[in-house]
Amino acid sequence: MSILVVGSVAFDDVTSPSGSMKNILGGAATYFSLAASYFTKVRVVAVVGEDFGPEQEQVFHQHDIDIRGLERAKGKTFRWGGSYTDNLNEAKTNFTDLNVFETFQPRIPAEYADTDFLFLANIQPTLQADVRRKMNRVRLTGCDTMNYWIKGALEELKETLKLVDVLLINDTEAKMLAGETNLPRAANKVLAMGPQALVIKHGEYGATIFFREGAFGIGRHPFRAPALPIEEVKDPTGAGDSFAGGFMGYLASQEELNREVLKRALFYGGVMGSFAVERFGTERLQALTREQIEERFQIFRELTHLD
Repeated sequence: MSILVVGSVAFDDVTSPSGSMKNILGGAATYFSLAASYFTKVRVVAVVGEDFGPEQEQVFHQHDIDIRGLERAKGKTFRWGGSYTDNLNEAKTNFTDLNVFETFQPRIPAEYADTDFLFLANIQPTLQADVRRKMNRVRLTGCDTMNYWIKGALEELKETLKLVDVLLINDTEAKMLAGETNLPRAANKVLAMGPQALVIKHGEYGATIFFREGAFGIGRHPFRAPALPIEEVKDPTGAGDSFAGGFMGYLASQEELNREVLKRALFYGGVMGSFAVERFGTERLQALTREQIEERFQIFRELTHLD
């Protein structure tokens, strides 16, 4: 089955304890699409500037990612710079230049109308909702957001959440969105806003999935998947987007969607996130094989006794 991701393609400047790199190909849609491409066919809707050339296009082509929805605009591609110190869970933003991304209005090619799965990466909530309404034939919709939209566009975000099936956010964002300090209570409040399932990412501590009563089958208890210990984290940028790509990509590869499949998808999300942080940018995601992914998944199974 196919999956469409709508989000950002960017160039990043990253500094971490492992070194510094400039002009790295990044952006939520980039990390997501590369991670998901190991499981299913991926399509991308994003915008880039005149500085995005054949070298960057080739990264997508090598993974058979459909970029007919990649708009070319006059100006420069979205650029972000950040630094990590000893706390690799948080980046200090050095600069954010939205450039052509500032006026991004997603345009869905007619050829994408038969898409099976949709992922709305971190963009303005009204744009997410507009895309979702246009893609009303999809089987399942995943969504990401951030504290910026929770603070500045809460009502618009709540309208978007009525249209999505699975929301993927972190602990802080979940508590902020719900106005709760207790995570289980926060999760229940977020689920009441519309999603059938809520995936809360805990960074180096794994992820938890919460379900609405009756959603995706029988059962009401949340499920926690640990993170895989990584000896050296070089660049945490894009780990969450890679997690989302692994999670949604695995779902798109399955005939049936139930709670057990979504639980298993958590582990594939963790696998792809763990690979992403091993090198700067998308370098590690570009060089994987499905065999390497399955080998790491088996390590997760052994750690957790997953059936």
